[in-house]
Amino acid sequence: MKERISLEALAALPTVAGLNISHGGEQVAFYADWTGRFELYTLDLATRERRQVTDGQAPKAVRAGFVWSAEDSRLLFSRDHNGDERQAMFDLNLASGEVKALQHAPQSMDYTVAAHPDGQRLLVNSTRGGQMNVHVYDLTKEGESAWTALTTLPNATQAAAWSPDGMRLTLNTNESEDLRNTDGYVLNADGSDLRRVLSVREGSQDSVGEWHPDGKRVAASSDADGTHRVGLLTVETGKVQWLTSEGTEEEMGRFSPDGRWLSAVRNVDSTLTPVLYDTATGEARELKLPPGLALGTQFTQDGRMLFQFVTSTTRLEVLLYNLADDTSEVLLPAEYGEVDPADFVPGEYVKYPTADGLMVPAILYRPRELEAGKTYPALIHAHGGPTAQFFRGFDAQAQFLADRGYLVLCPNVRGSTGYGVTWRDANLLDWGGRDLADVAAGAAYLKSLPEVDGTRLGIFGGSYGGYLSYMAVVKYPDLFKVGVPIVGITDLPQLYEDNSRVMPQLGYYFRTIMGDPVENAELWRDRSAITHAADLKAHLLMMHGTNDPRCPINQARGFRDVLLANGREEGRDFEYVEFGDEGHGAGDIAGKTRSYRLMSDYLARRL
Repeated sequence: MKERISLEALAALPTVAGLNISHGGEQVAFYADWTGRFELYTLDLATRERRQVTDGQAPKAVRAGFVWSAEDSRLLFSRDHNGDERQAMFDLNLASGEVKALQHAPQSMDYTVAAHPDGQRLLVNSTRGGQMNVHVYDLTKEGESAWTALTTLPNATQAAAWSPDGMRLTLNTNESEDLRNTDGYVLNADGSDLRRVLSVREGSQDSVGEWHPDGKRVAASSDADGTHRVGLLTVETGKVQWLTSEGTEEEMGRFSPDGRWLSAVRNVDSTLTPVLYDTATGEARELKLPPGLALGTQFTQDGRMLFQFVTSTTRLEVLLYNLADDTSEVLLPAEYGEVDPADFVPGEYVKYPTADGLMVPAILYRPRELEAGKTYPALIHAHGGPTAQFFRGFDAQAQFLADRGYLVLCPNVRGSTGYGVTWRDANLLDWGGRDLADVAAGAAYLKSLPEVDGTRLGIFGGSYGGYLSYMAVVKYPDLFKVGVPIVGITDLPQLYEDNSRVMPQLGYYFRTIMGDPVENAELWRDRSAITHAADLKAHLLMMHGTNDPRCPINQARGFRDVLLANGREEGRDFEYVEFGDEGHGAGDIAGKTRSYRLMSDYLARRL
């Protein structure tokens, strides 16, 4: 099959991320990698003047947000070193361009949340005390004296927003013995009077977010009824006005500056659509957009909304949507460089059968020109998370693989979000069980397609997708010819030990998913690919960053060592690549290009 899409040209297409409108509404700041690596930029919404405001000081990979200072003269951002996720905070003066490092404990992770209205303090989620908790950073002080811990709770705790007067803040945590539980709280700005204001039922994930401009109500969310719904919570009374209709999945967003609207994002069949709720009447208003994904919705001061929009055949562009007449204009157009967008193939939304009579939703990419009577190799792409999902957005990997003659199936297996609580929680205490059965069912579905060569199936994925890639080739050793686990997981007990020490919020999350590591020790061993490494028949390409704190490098090295101990040979039975300048995946265009090329060349040789 003739290749139309240059892999290098595709990987080099720039990305815009993290859009954030200033408090005054005159500018939007964002990350973009037009230079080959991410830098911070500002854009004047009136004049459309664009300015690059960092030169090498921005993070290599965007894993943390940034905030505007109260007076919009500075940007405060977090940055790690080559993917190690030891996020440290920096203060960028927009007038002078000076970037100043703020005080940081070397092993902590400091995430900026919001600037206080007084212009002197930052709300920060940080692990500097061990577990993730809420802190305040005083910009007028130096050293350790700048830090104040507002919470010291044993379970992961994260702040959401200051109240308009700066006297209180919203946060979310869990004080229940049920680790699946999350509740919403309000706290005084000095750390006093922690008060739970939202708890729909024990075990549900309930949270609070941004404050309404009246300072009396906050955005709220709950999954107690089986789907995520959005509401308005009156703080003093605890009364909630639920806005989302029954059976619909929505995530809460932001309030308009005049307080009239609360935005939400509706998740239906792997599309994301903005919805506005009238805060007086509760009536819903959908924006007039084609099917696709709307990301990062924000309000301007003049009755418009800003967000990114993408489909499976068009790349991200930044839109300004006029609420007065439901028209939109492109603020930052998508860039295609040397790539012809006409060569992209649409992602087909499909469902295939799995165990218990259930149907697994998925997105299928087919090569553009299939020859009659010819069969093609096929791949399953397993997503990360597991509480995540594939959307009908632009997938660069799927596009270059389809261009090279592979069918690519992207399934939202049990454990994925977007399809209700029952589906999301279907792999609790069962990693490598029902979720993996859905992967195997995906392979059976691919084999049923007349254009697929069932002897040439592969699987790949990163993070939890890497976990499923490892598990699939050892638990179903005759199913796949090749596997490409990327920053994957092979040893659950080792992962929990490392996460609990280095990223305690992830150690906590892992216990909510797989239970107690001692009580469930036998399960944890069985659901670790390293336990079953001797059963491997497929050929593997393992790729991992040495700076990865989420899925540490010992996950890949340990599996490789067990393969060698069982008589496997590197090259003959597997290939192994470490990246010394990466953490949990590629962060810049050079790293992305390198990973794409390695995978493409490997599949051409082995599948």
